[in-house]
Amino acid sequence: MTPSRMNVESFNLDHRLVAAPYVRVADRKTLPHGDVITKYDVRFTQPNTGHLQMRAVHSLEHLFAEYSRNHSAAVIDFSPMGCQTGFYLILEGQPDFAEVLQLIEVSLKDILSATQVPAANEVQCGWGQNHSLEAAQDAARGFLAQRAVWEQIFA
Repeated sequence: MTPSRMNVESFNLDHRLVAAPYVRVADRKTLPHGDVITKYDVRFTQPNTGHLQMRAVHSLEHLFAEYSRNHSAAVIDFSPMGCQTGFYLILEGQPDFAEVLQLIEVSLKDILSATQVPAANEVQCGWGQNHSLEAAQDAARGFLAQRAVWEQIFA
């Protein structure tokens, strides 16, 4: 039985066939006034096999969101996937894929040098205690170690 086509792009991706870690273009939209945004699937762990712990996800979200903007004005959002296997990176325009990979790489390297998670407090965050710099750095280190395969989406 073939499921019907879904409105959400990732629901149409057979998660059994992908080989994480990878980065892929998940969607591209042209907005009503002609602006273009591109959404990237930045997959850290193999779907339905592994996942990132919530403290790592939360801290990676804060760290990447902060540090990536030091390297690109095109960053709109960096959001965790509910399945805890990766993130969606949303950028303005249609940047060259090699530049996107470079943005991800340099931002993750910044995370490895971080001494604290930005805005990890009850004033700036809705769950300020739910962070782990060490877990975020471990996840970033593991993703960076697999840099050579980021462009290979399927096994």
